[in-house]
Amino acid sequence: MHDLTGFQRDLLYVIAGREDPHGLAIKEELEGYYEKEIHHGRLYPNLDTLVEKGLVEKGQRDRRTNFYTLTRRGRREVEARREWEDEYVDLE
Repeated sequence: MHDLTGFQRDLLYVIAGREDPHGLAIKEELEGYYEKEIHHGRLYPNLDTLVEKGLVEKGQRDRRTNFYTLTRRGRREVEARREWEDEYVDLE
């Protein structure tokens, strides 16, 4: 995960936290977090990169709608990142 951008990590976190989200649901989630519009030209190429890296699988709900799920590797990467963060961030 060290070679991902912060935006790509955020994509993984959103996908991990939702059940088979489609692109627009991911977009809306991130727009709420970033408090600005996420353009399709930013969203979909980054999702495709995650698919190419084997972290995310892309499925087709219908002819117009794709959905995204973490692969086993993607889930392991998110878990490892969270463990690493927990070593440094103690909010209690």
